[in-house]
Amino acid sequence: PAMAAAVWTDRGRRAAAVLGTVTRSTSSHTALKPQYDALVIGGGETCAAYLQKGGLKTAVLERRHVLGGAAVTEEIFPGFRFSRCSYLLSLLRPHIYADLELKKHGLKVYMRDPHAYTPMLEEGVGGAPPRSLTLGADLAMNQMEIGKFSQKDAQAFSEFIAYLDKLAGAIHPLLDAPPIDIPGVTAGSLRKRLAAAKTLRPIIKCGEFLGVNIPDFYEIVTAPIMKILNRWFESEPLRATLATDAVIGAMTSPSNPGSGYVLLHHVMGELEKEKGAWGYVEGGMGGVSQAIASSARSRGVDIFTEKDVEQVLVDSDGAAKGVVLKDGTEIHSKVVLSNATPYVTFKNLTPQAALSPEFLKAVDQIDYTSPVTKINVAVDKLPNFLASPTPDDKPGPHHQCSIHLNCESVEVLETAYKEAMNGRPSARPMLEMTIPSTLDPTLAPPGCHVVSLFTQFTPYHIEGREWTNQDREAFADTAFDWVEQYAPGFKKSVVGRDILAPPDLERIFGLTGGNIFHGSMSLDQLYLARPLPSLSDYRSPIKGLYLCGSGCHPGGGVMGSPGWNAALTVMADLKRR
Repeated sequence: PAMAAAVWTDRGRRAAAVLGTVTRSTSSHTALKPQYDALVIGGGETCAAYLQKGGLKTAVLERRHVLGGAAVTEEIFPGFRFSRCSYLLSLLRPHIYADLELKKHGLKVYMRDPHAYTPMLEEGVGGAPPRSLTLGADLAMNQMEIGKFSQKDAQAFSEFIAYLDKLAGAIHPLLDAPPIDIPGVTAGSLRKRLAAAKTLRPIIKCGEFLGVNIPDFYEIVTAPIMKILNRWFESEPLRATLATDAVIGAMTSPSNPGSGYVLLHHVMGELEKEKGAWGYVEGGMGGVSQAIASSARSRGVDIFTEKDVEQVLVDSDGAAKGVVLKDGTEIHSKVVLSNATPYVTFKNLTPQAALSPEFLKAVDQIDYTSPVTKINVAVDKLPNFLASPTPDDKPGPHHQCSIHLNCESVEVLETAYKEAMNGRPSARPMLEMTIPSTLDPTLAPPGCHVVSLFTQFTPYHIEGREWTNQDREAFADTAFDWVEQYAPGFKKSVVGRDILAPPDLERIFGLTGGNIFHGSMSLDQLYLARPLPSLSDYRSPIKGLYLCGSGCHPGGGVMGSPGWNAALTVMADLKRR
């Protein structure tokens, strides 16, 4: 395999000596205690920080050697440090960023502008290079770029962005609070119902924010995104580029209902007060986890890596009382919170006898279908695109973008999706390439770069069978062949590759089905139904056991919000006891 046969330059070896081995998140010097107020399984540093702030002595137990779940930095090849799974930052809620003082604790973000680059596969006219579409924060520049394909679309674009901003802004009140307490509002004493009525405030704020745009909001969260985009635009490259954000990480096509919400989910974030912006974290995405962990430790949280939980302990009254590790160590606590997926939490970590057959059946039906294969690539030369050639290996503005390959046509996306639904990796996959080392020099040796290929669509099983190493290598070869068409010389520049198909994302990072969101972001698994209608309030059927990960509301990618909301729920429950 290419990964094992990587060839290293002297420069790379020197950089490896400086950078060291895999980025690790070592445990604090505090020894693991036999008793805590709260235990958080599988990362969940944000939740732990708020629990500790609320007066609960809290510990975090991480299974791997590196802290952060999917937001980790790992040095897979000497001198090359990768955001191995999660690779961009945006949906970190501003109040959490401020509360945890993440900048003080070392978080540094490189803002990207422009944001998106879509080169075409076509012959240039009159010796000119092929066309491309670049979109960023500059409206005039966006209109000039779109005007290469349609002047009508160029004029409509500013109104479309305002329309999206309005609808995305309405979701913000819902992100920072648990869903409506339906049982509390509809049953019990008047006093309890009035108290539960406070949970209506976020959705009322959402409605007030939308006003007359409520029908537009309903449409975009339920419709296929192509219904929306076809109404606004006529040029294929623009529609296809926007459509990629409606399917990213989701086993869906732009023509499927609900893809409109996936687009909204990816534009509703903000970074450094810039709406919809995405950026690279210095040192890779592990830098986010390290900063949150540092903040949590400063509050008194004990954080431990390489502590693999075997099972949640449940007492004779049916309440969680702690965990037992795989080495047999028992740790007791008043409450246990799981940052693992709902499936892992209830099927692998919880005694099955403590849960009803009906509940377990419902857990089995949660959709974790994933289309993603992540390929991390070490290169000794910057990719040089035919559509935007750059001399002397110097990065151009387009190199810092999300580079969309095989995305100039919606038909290409649809075909790739259909192949995966038929059990085959796409022959012409959708590729989102990022090269964070163009902005962050800490990630690769001088002159070299780290390249992330977030690829779709690949099934969990290939025509009903398990992936083999040959399958992984063949799919990576296919992806590289397509990159080569846009950027000749790319394949020769590769010195190592790390291929993570859906089963690998599941095995390494605990992402059930390989799903990066801890569960599909489909309409039947959002808000009051995330991950199940009976679990939308972070509480489980076992007293004292809670969910706090991305499988909860508001869903994957919204860093901090599930943990914040779960901590609020725990504190409220303990106050009532």
